[in-house]
Amino acid sequence: MKIVLVIDQFDDANNGTTISAQRFARALIQHGNQVRVIACGKPADYKYAVRQMKFLPVVEHLITSQGMRLAIPNRHVFEKAAAWADVVHFMMPSPLGIMGLRHVEKLGIPHTAAFHCQPENITFSVHLGNSRRVNDFVYNRFRDTFFNRFTHIHCPSNMIADQLRQHGYTAQLHVISNGISPAYFYHKREKEAFLQEKFAILMVGRYSGEKRQDVLIDACAKSRHAAHIQLILAGKGPMEKKLRRQCEAQLANPAILEFYSPQRLIEIISQCDLYVHTSDAEIEAMSCMEAFACGLVPVIAQSPRSATPQFALDERSLFPAGDSRLLAKRIDYWYEHPQERQEMEKRYAESAKDYSLEASICQTEEMFRAAIREMRP
Repeated sequence: MKIVLVIDQFDDANNGTTISAQRFARALIQHGNQVRVIACGKPADYKYAVRQMKFLPVVEHLITSQGMRLAIPNRHVFEKAAAWADVVHFMMPSPLGIMGLRHVEKLGIPHTAAFHCQPENITFSVHLGNSRRVNDFVYNRFRDTFFNRFTHIHCPSNMIADQLRQHGYTAQLHVISNGISPAYFYHKREKEAFLQEKFAILMVGRYSGEKRQDVLIDACAKSRHAAHIQLILAGKGPMEKKLRRQCEAQLANPAILEFYSPQRLIEIISQCDLYVHTSDAEIEAMSCMEAFACGLVPVIAQSPRSATPQFALDERSLFPAGDSRLLAKRIDYWYEHPQERQEMEKRYAESAKDYSLEASICQTEEMFRAAIREMRP
């Protein structure tokens, strides 16, 4: 198939959606498809380049601090892409996606969408993430301006598919994991000097309100083994300064807050002892999946707005969302039971095989074919 991906930012692997899109494109090509993207950034053979939106400095900082850029829609670009494509796949309900959808509809080109942007990803940035009314409003706006104009939507988890059904989304929902790359597999490395003699706890994610790194910092401080814990918060985002101040005030050992390349992140994962995922809202949490695929036991926040608890193999890997006291107890348990932790590492790595990228691509290709058949029987 000739597939066009519509995503505002594709070049820089500095946010989860872009990283998934890059991996998705590579895997589709390996399956024999041709893939092009519509995105801002430098022109390339595989890309229909559009210009980047510019905002007032405060708004610009809010967007870029999340690792995102927004693109300016261009009718001529969509006409050119649609003339080439068998199917156009929209990855964000952004202005680029909304205007592009209008052009694709007029031209009669098969099209599908993915639901990667949870309303909480937006509302927590403006300190309204716990307002059900505000989140429902965003769900409804997404529905009415964008998603209900599709007949096929890719949902990375059952949790988010249920949310879409509850909010009146009418498309056929395809629950397909974003898929774990083969690069993430069970292996351990000898600890580098900065981790030796430490119990290394890792969390990967944007420094934003819904991720709740503050709960993990608090739990590490409350642990009976706080003096031996080395906390690594891998990511970037608008709350970095606040998290650094909290770490300095509470932790026995200086925390490491850094954004890593994918290859370096794999090296870090293979040296850590435990993975913790504290997020209150999460569509799937690829970072958690990749961590346990590499052999890290996860401890996951149980939140009704997060799909990540589905990966827990037993209660030892769960804690009530926001409860740093019980999270500290989970951390202490895994610290004090290294043999059980090593046994569970292998079980988690084995469970990761159920979420292979290969299987996800095959399912997504079937969704594309269904959309094409509907419009071009």
